[in-house]
Amino acid sequence: MSQMLKSSGAMGAATLMSRVLGMVREMFYSHFMGDTAVASAFKLAFQIPNLFRRLLGEGALTVAFIPIFKLKEKTAGQTEMWRAANAVISGLIIISAAIIAAVMLGITAALAVHRFDTDTQLMLRLLRFMFPYMLMVCLAAIFMGMLNARGRFFIPALGAAVLNLVLIASVVFLAPRWGKTLEVQIFALAVGVLVAGTAQALFQLPNLRREGFRYVWVSPWKNETVREVVRKMLPGTIGVAAFQINVLVTYGVAYLVDKQIVASFDYAVRLMELPQGVFGISLATFLLPTLSGLAAEKKYPEFRTTLAKGLNHLIFVNLIASVLLLILAEPIIRLIFEHGKFDFLSTQRTALALSFLAPGLVAFSVVNILARGFYALGDTQTPMKISIVCFGLNLILAMFLVFPLRQGGLALANSLTAVFNVSFLFIALRKKLKFLEMAEIRRTLGPLLIAAVLAGVAAWGAKYFWETRIGHQNLIGKTGAVFVPMTVAAAIYFSLAIAMKIPSAHEIFDLIKEKLRLRGSKK
Repeated sequence: MSQMLKSSGAMGAATLMSRVLGMVREMFYSHFMGDTAVASAFKLAFQIPNLFRRLLGEGALTVAFIPIFKLKEKTAGQTEMWRAANAVISGLIIISAAIIAAVMLGITAALAVHRFDTDTQLMLRLLRFMFPYMLMVCLAAIFMGMLNARGRFFIPALGAAVLNLVLIASVVFLAPRWGKTLEVQIFALAVGVLVAGTAQALFQLPNLRREGFRYVWVSPWKNETVREVVRKMLPGTIGVAAFQINVLVTYGVAYLVDKQIVASFDYAVRLMELPQGVFGISLATFLLPTLSGLAAEKKYPEFRTTLAKGLNHLIFVNLIASVLLLILAEPIIRLIFEHGKFDFLSTQRTALALSFLAPGLVAFSVVNILARGFYALGDTQTPMKISIVCFGLNLILAMFLVFPLRQGGLALANSLTAVFNVSFLFIALRKKLKFLEMAEIRRTLGPLLIAAVLAGVAAWGAKYFWETRIGHQNLIGKTGAVFVPMTVAAAIYFSLAIAMKIPSAHEIFDLIKEKLRLRGSKK
């Protein structure tokens, strides 16, 4: 049985729990503030510290540090490994504190000297309030990376579930007591963000202590490990976080065009992150330390095989997810979000964005896998250069497409950019490794596309039947409009993949059978 599927599957289960809670959080958010201008102000303000988290925490810093962390363990022993970790954490604290101070002072000065419109002023005040969140989630991300490098995937992935529980609690218990208007109550959600980031970081510490970690201050100045990490992460700051930077740029463009666009687009992005995170990010997280270990031992044939197998699994799972999100965009959004301040028109706006994001799901996830392949090889320059090109392309596309297509234009710009990003990364990685083990992908891609198209046709037919014969006037109708077509399409896709002898389908099927057999033997 593939260890890759077992490890990423276990992490995927934890990620699924956190992502489901993330959807519950977004449900509470949509009920509380809909896709109003206030919601856009909050979401844009929240996106900025999240970007820094991905740049300094789970993005460039993690992918630069984990290979060094693994190499220290193999060549210098655990004492030096933990010392290197403490030096990097100490440096992270210093840099994060400096950035937080600069941003907060800059916003305060801007608000004092310039008269912004009401919505922009609210966004800046929320950003100033929430920006310290960056430090704690950066620490949480580096803690999770260290645990992943030690072979611990399930428990660290639950940290996001803790974060989402706190954010949900801020909507349910704190916001109603914070004030009478939405513009005032929204700051209760900002308090929840700060508490949630702290809780997520503290959640990782007991597991790290069991691994032998004890934090002590190690001066990062002139530290050899810190120097190497900084040297590798500076170009990677753009490389690994390309998607997040693209999202932030498109948010900024949208906010200038129409304050309402940001919220509806963000709800669609959150829906995209469910399948992307459950398997795509889980698999990428597993692959980074695995590929780093193979690269450190110069086992390049195994490196190519592992990377190719990861891509096979990713394409198989996320291809059907992409089709289902495209066909069922409106029923999914109606079921999850349409209540409270999120009305029928909000559903239409968000469904438009999701229908243009969904075709790019596989490309978004493949970018994460290929970027980690480069970083495992110690190459941070190539992804950076490719990301700069794609960054500019995304900005140009977003500026042209946002006016005629609104939310859909932003989504289409992101999807097209991801396709270009994948193409450039593939070409560059093939040059770097001389060749790639892509024969199996080429053999299975055609049959998988046929299976996905047939499953999509079945999903559309089942949706049409349900909508015309039963409707979606109540909860049962809304639920059936999503899960009946989804079940039919998934069953057809998986059955066709098994019949066409797709290796990933058989490995997943064998893993499910093994899990069921083990459960049966315990009873």
